[in-house]
Amino acid sequence: MRFVSLLSLTLCAVAIASGAQTIHATGTVQIVGKKGLAKDASNVVLWLTPRNGPAPPMPPKQYRLVQQDKHFEPHLLIVPVGAVVEFPNKDPFFHNVFSVYEGAPFDLGLYESGSSRPAHFNRPGPSYIFCNIHPQMSAVVLALKTPYYAITNAKGEFSIDLPAGDYELGVWYERTLPNDLASLSRRVTIGAPPLDLGRIQLKEAPSVAEGHKNKYGQTYEKDPDYPLH
Repeated sequence: MRFVSLLSLTLCAVAIASGAQTIHATGTVQIVGKKGLAKDASNVVLWLTPRNGPAPPMPPKQYRLVQQDKHFEPHLLIVPVGAVVEFPNKDPFFHNVFSVYEGAPFDLGLYESGSSRPAHFNRPGPSYIFCNIHPQMSAVVLALKTPYYAITNAKGEFSIDLPAGDYELGVWYERTLPNDLASLSRRVTIGAPPLDLGRIQLKEAPSVAEGHKNKYGQTYEKDPDYPLH
């Protein structure tokens, strides 16, 4: 399984109004497993949604989740709610991309090398993406209603630049149960800089991708690769 590699946090932030003061908010995440703290705390997504009025839109962008070498690239893709994601097939055999989990259930059907099919992500939350032919292929598309988000680095560090105001904190991690993630949601007031959001602890659990079934809810058969010739 491939993960997004980040030496530093990526940040999408848009000022609510021209001239609004931007606050630099920071914090850290710890992932607690059966053997203690995880050494790698990367790929935790944190976001802040304004409580008073809608958030500004993310900048326009084309979103792609490429199928190549029997993997999805990137493994984690953040998109705004309502986005269209293209799924190009760059392998020399067929793929069948599907999702039956949470955010946006869909089935793109069987399609050949060199072609691409789109999927709409009209509901907020994570969509776990798989291939109905190759069980090792998995990815996550996380649809958000806010441009104020960050992805942690290996040390669990994150930072978000955003205007002052009242926000709702959201957290997602592939190896933490949904109920545990929901319990971390809280109101956050962004005020005078610098602002430390503190330390957030996550409980590590098996990923949805581990031992997942095919789109029919059945165990995968041997990978046939469906060659074109």
